[in-house]
Amino acid sequence: MDKVIPVVVIKELGDTEKTLQALIDGGINCAEITFRTACAADAIKLATEKFPEMNVGAGTVINAEQCKKALKCGAKFIVSPGLSKDVAKICEKANVPYYPGCVTPTEIMAALDLGINIVKFFPANVYGGLKALKALAAPFPQIKFIPTGGVDLSNLAEFIAFEKVYAVGGSFMMKGDIVGNCKEINKIL
Repeated sequence: MDKVIPVVVIKELGDTEKTLQALIDGGINCAEITFRTACAADAIKLATEKFPEMNVGAGTVINAEQCKKALKCGAKFIVSPGLSKDVAKICEKANVPYYPGCVTPTEIMAALDLGINIVKFFPANVYGGLKALKALAAPFPQIKFIPTGGVDLSNLAEFIAFEKVYAVGGSFMMKGDIVGNCKEINKIL
């Protein structure tokens, strides 16, 4: 997995190729295409067909139906804003990584009970950022985090430096010059 997971919202299917090509041109080989739009499934399918070398996953997956659809379209990983036992079971059966959103000790314990040891920490800025991650890491040494929400170029290095951060997610690199933003990220990494 890349250290940075771009959260990509595809509003029109025709934008898929140019968006993913911009990420590749910027040196990022990963994309989490969100299930927030009507064309999300088609965008994931197109992305996995046109860019088989990329690690393309589905984000904002909130139920079993979306998860099944994403996997059918070729998603290589699944991300949720919260924890869904149904999604976890489907991903486990398909042998596909599932990164559920967990921000409380109870949610992290539920993830661990499902055999999950990498969780999305979202929205990171609202739930205490790096300070909260460090506090949660103490009682859960087996957990790694993917902080998303409130992470940007100004604090990316600080998050990446923490050994319990598996990767950082976000849409900050998708605004403006995607290639330039990705190159700036690679300088930090």
